[in-house]
Amino acid sequence: MGYIHEQPGWPDLKWDEGRLASTLAAVRFSQGRLLGKMEAMGFPFRDEAGLTTLTRDVVKSSAIEGERLNAEEVRSSIARRLGMDGGKNRPASREVEGIVEMMLDATQHCRLSLTKERLFSWHASLFPAGRSGMRRIVTGAWRNDESGPMQVVSGPLGKERIHFEAVPAGRLDAEMDAFVEWFEAPHSIDPILFAGLAHLRFLTIHPFEDGNGRIARAIADLILARSEETERRFYSLSGQIERDRKAYYLQLERTQSSDLDVTAWLDWFLGCLGRAIGSAEETLATILVNAAIWEKANRHPVNERQKIVLNRLLDGFRGNLNTSKYAKLAKCSEDTALRDIKALCEWGILERNAAGGRSTSYALSK
Repeated sequence: MGYIHEQPGWPDLKWDEGRLASTLAAVRFSQGRLLGKMEAMGFPFRDEAGLTTLTRDVVKSSAIEGERLNAEEVRSSIARRLGMDGGKNRPASREVEGIVEMMLDATQHCRLSLTKERLFSWHASLFPAGRSGMRRIVTGAWRNDESGPMQVVSGPLGKERIHFEAVPAGRLDAEMDAFVEWFEAPHSIDPILFAGLAHLRFLTIHPFEDGNGRIARAIADLILARSEETERRFYSLSGQIERDRKAYYLQLERTQSSDLDVTAWLDWFLGCLGRAIGSAEETLATILVNAAIWEKANRHPVNERQKIVLNRLLDGFRGNLNTSKYAKLAKCSEDTALRDIKALCEWGILERNAAGGRSTSYALSK
């Protein structure tokens, strides 16, 4: 049968709206409920939720491609660009600054037209040194396939799995002209379905030598931001794709080897988006708990040691806190740790667990 981009009629993709209707309605309901909750919250909560989500989106979008970014660098870069207090002001690498710049351009300026020049700028931002790892690549331009056809693979070196072969380089100018025109043309497709279609179509073309996955996910985020009429992101599509990575690649592989009916892909995309929105509910609950703790703490003279330990406890600290662990975290004596803990207990920020004696430990108050 060949690849989807080799089928007569490409890129006129087709899908069964009836099969997708109930899933689309459920995702739409969850999306509206989440956005409603966020609108009911104060600006500080919304800002923190947006910052947390964007940080996750950037980190996870790179993780899908096997690149590990420092989350604190990413958060600091986003906060600085948005004029927010992101906590630790940590200098970020050029690579981190580049992908943050691309993601913020996609979401903060979602109403701007998607043009070839804008895509070239995104690609150049992703590879500021003109290299992907140790390999020099062409940036800010379509690939040329001088080293062979573009194959989309996953897996470790030596055990790569070929998922499909992309559109030949000789067709890229025409394909991308058609893509950009289609993207900005008026249409009646539901925005969520449109995000799934644009993501798939861009990945099928695979116009760049590297970075196509991250740009495809930025394109989907741009469409979702347009549809929600908000620059803030409260759920991370990339975060969910990273969790569903094996299924993501499997579904892409199946779709690339099928005819022009992409109903199965859109059904998977809707499910992934629905799970992303569900995860955002958990993130929102965590943010509210953290905010309540700090609201309580800010009423008292909390010292720097106590702030360090509270941040660790709120950042997924494993196990129970005792004086020796506190002393190690705060780099102080156990006597000082005990005094700090007693003060936090008196203020209702920490509470003593049931076990006593040598097993005495503490946890955040509920």
